[in-house]
Amino acid sequence: MNTAYYQNYINKIINEVRKAVVGKDTVVIKVLLAILCKGHILIEDIPGVGKTTLALAFSKALSLEHNRMQFTPDVLPADVTGFNIYNKQKGTFEFRPGVAFCNLFLADEINRTSSKTQSALLELMEEKRITVDGVTYKLPSPYTVIATQNPIGSAGTHNLPDSQLDRFMLKLSIGYPSAADEISILKARHTANPLDSVKKAADADIILEIQEAVSNVYVDDKISEYIVALAAATRNNPMLRLGVSPRGTLALMNISKGIAMAMGRDYVIPDDITYICRDVFEHRVILSSKARLSEKSASEIIDEIIKTVPAPKISAGRR
Repeated sequence: MNTAYYQNYINKIINEVRKAVVGKDTVVIKVLLAILCKGHILIEDIPGVGKTTLALAFSKALSLEHNRMQFTPDVLPADVTGFNIYNKQKGTFEFRPGVAFCNLFLADEINRTSSKTQSALLELMEEKRITVDGVTYKLPSPYTVIATQNPIGSAGTHNLPDSQLDRFMLKLSIGYPSAADEISILKARHTANPLDSVKKAADADIILEIQEAVSNVYVDDKISEYIVALAAATRNNPMLRLGVSPRGTLALMNISKGIAMAMGRDYVIPDDITYICRDVFEHRVILSSKARLSEKSASEIIDEIIKTVPAPKISAGRR
């Protein structure tokens, strides 16, 4: 496997997105990793920190067909998935694809719409297809959903169902920029929009090629056992009422393979797991009353689990 070839593309994409997203390299890298591992991303943060800019920058750098929908209470499931409409001239019903039929779908403020509309994304995200009136339509490849939401408790928000949260590979937060980065943002936007400077660094064919290469990254049996041990620790922790699902363990394995590829390796090491574990697990667990009384967050509990579960010692490369 020519990991250097793929690593070169990964670096090019990151450098292009950084032109529009200042000082948030870690978030940029993690979003790209999820895309390369066929995952979906949920970004939860306050308004105005660059969630939409991040998604649009990726659509330009990856040269992917993209659509954006601002989710509001009046958005219907059919607006997302599509619907049949009667053609009087032909005397037949024709399917009109919804806004989610693209390579990169930005679901902006997803928790402001109804639970029914939120659930309309479930089949799209999991199966990469949708069934309307008994007919199944396949989504384009590659396909990724980048959803943004305001913090729970903001006016007009609705909690996402646990089943839908579980379908996001990562949950990330961008956060406020540093003072120096915010000054850079002001200067960059004084005369132009930084998004205009983002150039094509890859295309759909390259992304599909990298996704295929990532799927072939080697995972040692000891690494698999380590991932399962981490998940099991969340299920048996008194601070957590709900632990990580098997889908979560699969997501952690898949994205660890993407990290290995980005680092120029064709095999996974324990550091790949610990680097991304919190972002994969945090939105999949539910705190117990004991944790709330102790004022412990999910991220703190997961960090403690990572420290207590021993990492395996494996030799470099394949066996």
